[in-house]
Amino acid sequence: MNKSRSSGVERRPHGRSGDRTAAAEAPAGRQARGAAKPGATGRRVGLASLPVPLGTPPMEARLVDGLPTERGWQFEPKWDGFRCIAYRAGPQVELQSKAGKSLARYFPDMVAALGNVPAERFVLDGELVIPLGDTLSFDALQDRLHPAESRVRRLAAEAPAMFILFDCLALGAGAALLDLPFARRRAMLERFVPAIGDQPALRLTPFTQDAAVAARWLDKAGGALDGVVAKRLDGPYLPGARAMMKVKRSRSADCVVGGFRYLGNTREIGSLLLGLYDKSGKLHHVGFTATIKDAERGALTRRLEKLVAPPGFTGDAPGGPSRWSTARSGEWQPLAPKLVVEVEYDQVTGGRFRHGTRLLRWRPDKKPAQCTFDQLQREWSPAKLVTDVIAR
Repeated sequence: MNKSRSSGVERRPHGRSGDRTAAAEAPAGRQARGAAKPGATGRRVGLASLPVPLGTPPMEARLVDGLPTERGWQFEPKWDGFRCIAYRAGPQVELQSKAGKSLARYFPDMVAALGNVPAERFVLDGELVIPLGDTLSFDALQDRLHPAESRVRRLAAEAPAMFILFDCLALGAGAALLDLPFARRRAMLERFVPAIGDQPALRLTPFTQDAAVAARWLDKAGGALDGVVAKRLDGPYLPGARAMMKVKRSRSADCVVGGFRYLGNTREIGSLLLGLYDKSGKLHHVGFTATIKDAERGALTRRLEKLVAPPGFTGDAPGGPSRWSTARSGEWQPLAPKLVVEVEYDQVTGGRFRHGTRLLRWRPDKKPAQCTFDQLQREWSPAKLVTDVIAR
């Protein structure tokens, strides 16, 4: 097996039928609106009666360098949406984010879809995504996180969400399923999905038990996957523990250094601001890299300060209006477009790197004008694996 970048599997308390400890440890404020409290007799009703308590964190995956090749593993696509645990007890539905916060008000369409399912009691684990044509849009998901209810409902009507299911924690009136091996939980989920009839908003994630097939998903899916998750077929569901493995596909791009930020309150370089040219020749800010060696900061600072010259970016700039703007967005130094770096990135959303990138090397052999958007794979480019899931 390939070595993990983190060690061990954390085991944390999880809810079982009648488990008072796990319920008591669930952070306050996570009850769904309308969730019933214990009645006069102490008997819990509504969402509180489910055997898996609200606030239970999802099982997570630790990043590894390669997929396990021995027997006993199942591989699934790593969907790049919002991780969600869905709870239903009768008319009450709650959508809980990975961080334990309620997503219900942002996805009224999914609350309605789950409320229309014939089964009235369940706890399901999956990923919220929004299909746009034959692609999935992470931008559309982020647009839902808006304070105006009228805007959220308009977006939900224009682009309904989809819930891709990959685990079940409770079904019907029985006990929690957390201690069952994953193979049994998956089999129960496969029986559950067809039984609920034609539900366009619900999909079952595909899988393979062949590591070679999973590797081809990574190689051929382009931007259509965020990676592959490996799950032990005999493993229980361990809330909050990194008991699964994930492999993410990284790519590289050559970018112009269009500016920089100082490190905190110092006068040393903290991060490089990256840019790419569009077809009209405008340089747009697309992200940053902060993986600069401490021993190199002094010399790099002196080198870059000699190149300070506005405007730095001639298209979208740091500090322009966007969902990524922060109080520090305007605190940057523009540079003449003379330097090129190669960086490693994982995902592109809305024409920019979603996360910080890793500096691989400087590219003195590369002309800045050659650093164009053509290098980037289109966000969620169509792939058979994706279209097979979202197609009705």
